[in-house]
Amino acid sequence: MENPEPIATSPAAYVPPRPAPLSPLPALVRTAWQGEGNLLSLLPAAAYRLPVTHLGWSRRSILLVNDPALIKDVMTDPSGIYPKNDLFVGALEPLVGESIFVSSGEKWRRQRDMIDPAFSHMRLSRAFGSMTAAVDDYESRLAQLASRGESFSLDLAMSHLTADVICRTVFSTSLATQTAREVFDDFAVFERSAAQVELKALIFDPAFKPVPQHQPVLDACQRIRDHLGQLVDSHMDDGEQQYNDIASACIGARDKDTGCGFTRKELIDELGVMFLAGHETTASALTWLFYILSVRPEVVARIREEVDQVVGSGPVLFEHVRQLRYVKNVFRETMRLYPPITFIPRVAMEKTRIGKFKVKRGAMIMISPWATHRNQRLWKNPDVFDPDRFTPEREHELTPGCYLAFGIGPRTCVGAGFAQTEASLIIARLARRFDFETLNAETVRPVARLTTRPVEQIQCVATERD
Repeated sequence: MENPEPIATSPAAYVPPRPAPLSPLPALVRTAWQGEGNLLSLLPAAAYRLPVTHLGWSRRSILLVNDPALIKDVMTDPSGIYPKNDLFVGALEPLVGESIFVSSGEKWRRQRDMIDPAFSHMRLSRAFGSMTAAVDDYESRLAQLASRGESFSLDLAMSHLTADVICRTVFSTSLATQTAREVFDDFAVFERSAAQVELKALIFDPAFKPVPQHQPVLDACQRIRDHLGQLVDSHMDDGEQQYNDIASACIGARDKDTGCGFTRKELIDELGVMFLAGHETTASALTWLFYILSVRPEVVARIREEVDQVVGSGPVLFEHVRQLRYVKNVFRETMRLYPPITFIPRVAMEKTRIGKFKVKRGAMIMISPWATHRNQRLWKNPDVFDPDRFTPEREHELTPGCYLAFGIGPRTCVGAGFAQTEASLIIARLARRFDFETLNAETVRPVARLTTRPVEQIQCVATERD
């Protein structure tokens, strides 16, 4: 029921795992019965067809917006009536405090003005060396696993690799294996149990009700923040001038009006967003991508052909990455089918209208990249994995504003270019050298909590390319 037969569009058509669309009541029953907090299962079939959909009954009203023009109105929010949803903010606050990821209005503008200069340090040509060093280390570990025929968690592997990349870029240091595992485990606890994904709260709680978090979630958040605090302290103790990275730039940032910098807590908040969002979102996409490669050898063959033509047998350099068009399109298509941020929640602070729908104060406004990326009005064969839909020859098929993997409007992800370069390097390096086999492919299915992940970790074995 979770994996319908592939749509017969061509002999090569492939539909990766997804929940089968149901009518609203069965979708609600399925979500409650599964007990996984999987918001994907809650989406009714109409969410994949209509521009605006009510997500069943709820005390506060939940409206899913799928139309690109209406999405732009909500996301750009010129009137300031659609801040980050209170349930979303309450869930994330124990982890990222009052950071730029959850703030709104004047506070957000102050944070953005202070942080923007730090991203000048994330020039891709300079960051590429850190990316390459992290991939070098991981490729060596993967070669050892392959030589022993040892299985591993693809989820954990991609989280470790991308956390190491972002740690080297933000903090100028590699991430110890044990620390990476602890951060991964704690983030898994947070993502699985944060109150934002509790079905009861979504349906029955009134708007703006305080969001108490479970103690295991609070403990996991504190452990993650302790790790980040150690990294911040290493910079502050040695003096920011000793480093030339994003962390030192944030430490040196000053408010243009007051001349004050970030406090230690604020630094952990802001750098925590960069660290966790910067590695978790890319890790989520790469987990799905390498799963797809493990079951689609023809995609692997095309990647290898392109890498062999562009790079040859030598190292993958920065100038090569820009030429790997098919590799980039494979990543973009994976981000379309499995957007890491599955839902972008907002709240209506006053009565308003969205399209023809009246919206009451406190209503939850859901922008869902998952649903928009699979909307039948916006995409041709939306559930089919088809990287070539992003080629110049087929640009006419794409509806403007329907691709939301990196957001839109003033909150567009500032790390989009970084993520695409990092992912292209990782795909080129690992796919060129290794074959992946998924051991539990028949049970793989997605779950949406705070990011889009497999319900159970994907177990793989890797073998060196013959």
